[in-house]
Amino acid sequence: MKSLLRAVVALVALCPASPLLARLTPAETRMIATVDGERERTLAMLERWVNVNSGSHNLAGVETVHRLIRAELEPLGFAVRWLPMVQTGRAGHLVAHHPGRRGTKKLLLIGHLDTVFEPDSPFQKWVRTGNFATGPGASDDKGGDAVMVAALRAMQAAGTLRNADITVFLTGDEEDSGTPLDVARRDLIAAGKVTDVALDFEGLVQQPAADGKLLDMGSVSRRGAAGWTVSVTAKPGHSSGVFSTEAGDGAIYELARVIEAFRTQLTDDKLTYNVGLIGGGQEAVLDRGKIRLTASGKTNIIAATAVARGDLRALTAEQFARTVAKMKTIVAAPLPGASSHISFDEDAYPPMAPTPGNRALLARLNMVNADLGLATMAELDPLKRGAGDISFVAADVDGLAGLGPASTGDHTAAETVDLGSIFRQAKRAAMLMSRLAAENAVASPELRR
Repeated sequence: MKSLLRAVVALVALCPASPLLARLTPAETRMIATVDGERERTLAMLERWVNVNSGSHNLAGVETVHRLIRAELEPLGFAVRWLPMVQTGRAGHLVAHHPGRRGTKKLLLIGHLDTVFEPDSPFQKWVRTGNFATGPGASDDKGGDAVMVAALRAMQAAGTLRNADITVFLTGDEEDSGTPLDVARRDLIAAGKVTDVALDFEGLVQQPAADGKLLDMGSVSRRGAAGWTVSVTAKPGHSSGVFSTEAGDGAIYELARVIEAFRTQLTDDKLTYNVGLIGGGQEAVLDRGKIRLTASGKTNIIAATAVARGDLRALTAEQFARTVAKMKTIVAAPLPGASSHISFDEDAYPPMAPTPGNRALLARLNMVNADLGLATMAELDPLKRGAGDISFVAADVDGLAGLGPASTGDHTAAETVDLGSIFRQAKRAAMLMSRLAAENAVASPELRR
């Protein structure tokens, strides 16, 4: 028997090492094992979070979720603070800091506590079916927060968290931000100015390959978003005189001209401008929240007023400025008898442009993918996702978005998270964060703008 064992050992020694295992350090192997070993713990944790309603306007619910996540972070060595945001009409933000070795890269992990589902929504509970689960925030973004915690626990088990300088920032109003926005995002912006890398744990976007399989995509950019309002006034009069020199064309025709000019003349790549609300007539009045419009009039009266509300999404600050200028030019040339005005909301989400630094981070993530035996993640078209909190720090720090789980039906009662993606993303995040956090802050100039 001993001779047989010696023969087996000798044969193993002659065999080449597994390509996958050869690329992983012992700490990385431990991280992978920890994520896999804690699967049911992670899902039970996520279920508890999902079953607490934390709609953006449910301040008490958001605070409860903060306490549940605080209980996960404090045992890992994070000092956790709660930043109340009552002055903005929202609950607040969770900020946690893990001090690291002096001179190493500082990481900022971004997620959020709130969901779009308020207490009056019928969609309130976690339901697991095999490898999938539905529930409010199961993906967006409690699923992302679960990926974050699972990755940090894996780092602690492997010893790579010990010297890592990491700040966790979970906003309580990502789905419906408080106002004024400069107050609501003041602390997040400040955190971005003193970190080296920002990682956003909102959902992973997948796209089908030629063979129909879903491919995980890498997000190096997110478009910014701003609301706009076009208001038109015109001379009222009898409809029989419309288009005449005396009566003019009326407010509705003028608003139609503006909207059609937007559609045909604003043609930049990655630019969109939706019209979400429109009305006109003898009277047209927006409510204070600018989400409801009351209009009245008659078919035989030339419309005296018209209003449209929409949003503008652009990839860079320069594209925003260029488009705003063009929209103003279009509005400034009204039809006869009408006067138009356009205004832009002050509370706008800035863009996260696809910078060289962000692309370098995706390249680093793809090195992790290679070492895990996973497919390379191609760059996601920014048209495929909306605005997000990472954009508020994008001007100051390199970043990646989409480190949360894959899902379908977000923001609907069909929100469904792919449970397997939680653990795949946690392994990626743990390895990427461990590698980045071990580097000197100036060691990788390709990650700096």
